[in-house]
Amino acid sequence: MASPRASLQAVQPLSHRTTLQDGRPIRTPGIVLGIGLGGFVDGILLHQILQWHHMLTSEGSYPKTTVAGLETNTLWDGLFHAFAWLAVLVGLWLLWRRTSGWRGSLSGRALVGWMLVGWGLFNLVEGIVDHHLLTLHHVREGADVRETAWDVGFLVFGALLILAGWLLSRPRQRARG
Repeated sequence: MASPRASLQAVQPLSHRTTLQDGRPIRTPGIVLGIGLGGFVDGILLHQILQWHHMLTSEGSYPKTTVAGLETNTLWDGLFHAFAWLAVLVGLWLLWRRTSGWRGSLSGRALVGWMLVGWGLFNLVEGIVDHHLLTLHHVREGADVRETAWDVGFLVFGALLILAGWLLSRPRQRARG
C-alpha cells in the first residue's frame, strides 16, 4: 500500500511534484559543472590570455623563459584543460540523468548557484594545492609582483563564489498572503 505522501505526490501536477525545494537534484551536477567551467576560466584567462602563469612555472625545473620549459608547461596546461573538459562532460551527464523526470521545471537559479559553488571549490582546492602546498605556480608571477597577495585574493574570490552560489541556490521564501 502506498504511503499518504506518495499518494499525494502522485495526484499533484508535475510542476508541484518537481519543484526544487532544496536544489538537491541539481546540486552535484551544478558543482561538477562549476569545477569544470572554473578550470576553463583559470586556464584560458590566467594561463593563455594574460599568461600570468602555467601549470609548473613555479616548480623550478620548467621556466616559461625557455623553449623546453614552455613546451612542458603547455603540455600540462593542456592536461589541465582536458580535466576541465571532462568535468564539464560529467556535470552535463549528471544533469541530464537527474533532470529526466522534471526537465520542464529545472531551476536555472539553483543550477547557476551550484555552479558558482563548484567554481569556488575549484579555486580553493587549486589555490591551496597548486599555489601554497606544492608551489607549482602562482596566480600572478614575477619579480615585481606580490605573488602571495594574488594567491590569497584567489582564495578569497573562491570563498566569495561559494557563498554567493550557496545563497543563490537556496529556495526563495514565498510571501505569505
